[in-house]
Amino acid sequence: MKTTETNESCIRICNSLLRGELSAVETYSLAINHYTGKPAVAELQKIRTEHALSAARLSQNVREMGGTPEEESGAWGVFAKVVQGTANLFGEDSALESLKKGEEKGRSDYEAALEGDEMMASHKEAVRSELLPRINHHIAALDRLEKLA
Repeated sequence: MKTTETNESCIRICNSLLRGELSAVETYSLAINHYTGKPAVAELQKIRTEHALSAARLSQNVREMGGTPEEESGAWGVFAKVVQGTANLFGEDSALESLKKGEEKGRSDYEAALEGDEMMASHKEAVRSELLPRINHHIAALDRLEKLA
């Protein structure tokens, strides 16, 4: 594969992951509004901040390869907001479960990016060492919150 093709593939993958992170920021913002005044809000705010950091990292990766980073979550963001809004109506357990399913989808997307050969090694390293561990931490945190709810 030529370098240009590699960059284009890597940009496409990073932008796809970026849309997921932007969607997560939007979804956690919606969930935080549901949890205002409750102990879970601090952990949810921390997770939202970490998704924003992941989005910034992916944007930086895309720019470094000469691409234009996505600025919106797209169709996935709309779907995630609808799902989270509905879950919020059904209570804390449902809302947390919805967030956890979103995190599991994100983990699956990152793992798929690592499996292929279209992503550049330096960007795979960022996924392995920084982005994927955050997702795993989020899932564990949501598990803890579910037990407290």
